[in-house]
Amino acid sequence: MREWQGRTYWLVGASEGIGRELAMLISRAGAEVILSARNADRLDELAATLPGRSRVLPLDVRDSAAVQAAAAAAGDVDGVIYMAGVMSLMRAAGGSAGWNAQTAELMADTNFTGAVRVVSAVIPQMCARGAGHLLLVASLAGYRGLPGMAVYGASKGAVMQMAEGLRAELQDTGIAVQVVNPGFVDTQMTRETGLAMPLRLSAEQAAREIFEHMNDTSFRKGFPLAMSWTVRLARFLPDWLWMRFIR
Repeated sequence: MREWQGRTYWLVGASEGIGRELAMLISRAGAEVILSARNADRLDELAATLPGRSRVLPLDVRDSAAVQAAAAAAGDVDGVIYMAGVMSLMRAAGGSAGWNAQTAELMADTNFTGAVRVVSAVIPQMCARGAGHLLLVASLAGYRGLPGMAVYGASKGAVMQMAEGLRAELQDTGIAVQVVNPGFVDTQMTRETGLAMPLRLSAEQAAREIFEHMNDTSFRKGFPLAMSWTVRLARFLPDWLWMRFIR
C-alpha cells in the first residue's frame, strides 16, 4: 500500500471523467492534489468538493511554456499522473469527409506529445531527489491497429512505449513508473464517438481500478480484465488474420 499522507500529486487531465474521480480518491487518501486541465472553472468546482488540500493550475498540455510554468509552480511533487487525452474516430477511407488533419494533430499532440512535455518537466527534479512516482494513462487501443483509431491508437501506443522505456531506465533510481490501459469507459468523450463500447465501465469504476494499481508495485494494468487479455493476445496473431478479424 502506497503512503499518501503528506504527499503531493499532480494530476494532469483532472477536469472531468476518470481524472475527476481519481482526484477524489487521492484526496480522500490524504494527499494534496494539484489539478490541471484546460478548463479552469471545472477545476475550481472540483477543488471545492475535495476533502483534502488541493491547488488549481490550469494549462494546455500542447503549450510547452505553460507546462514548464505549471511544473515550476507545482514544485517538488511526489507523483505525477498524466491522463489528458482526446479521442475522435476518423476513417481515412472517407477522404476529407472522414479524416480531419486538425483533429489528428490535436490527438497526437495531446495524448502523446503532451505527456512528453509533462514528463520532461518533472523528471529532472525527481532524479535529483532519487524519488518519485509517474503514472501514464494509455489505452487498450494502443496494442493493435483498429479501424477509426489510427491516430488515437498510435498516440496511446506511444505512451505505452514511453512508460516501458522510462521504467527500464529508472528502475534503480527510486522513481516508480506505472502505466494503465483502460478499455471502454463511459465518459462524455467516449459517448461522443458513438461507439458501442462493450464491457464498458463507469468513470468511477475506472478510477478505482487506477487507484488500486497505484497502490501496488506492478508496472502495467489493463481493464476490464477479459478485454485486456483478449487485446494483448491479439498482438500474436499474424497480420492477415488480424485484418480479417477486424474487417
